[in-house]
Amino acid sequence: MAKLCPKGKAAAKRKFKVYPSAYANMYASGVCSGKITPGGKKGRTKKTGGGMARPMYRGGGLCKKGKGRAYGKNS
Repeated sequence: MAKLCPKGKAAAKRKFKVYPSAYANMYASGVCSGKITPGGKKGRTKKTGGGMARPMYRGGGLCKKGKGRAYGKNS
């Protein structure tokens, strides 16, 4: 088993309350391998392009088959 780099170990100790745990070790190994930036945010790309936003619910709030019941035999 490979040793963790000091940078990853320190980042895991800052992020998690309990350091010697599976989640903390996974985070530390990600920092050591360069997949995770310690303390950084995920890089988000800006949405480009216009267009109309699709409505979430179309056609009303009642179930068409089941007499207004959301769940059931005929819905």
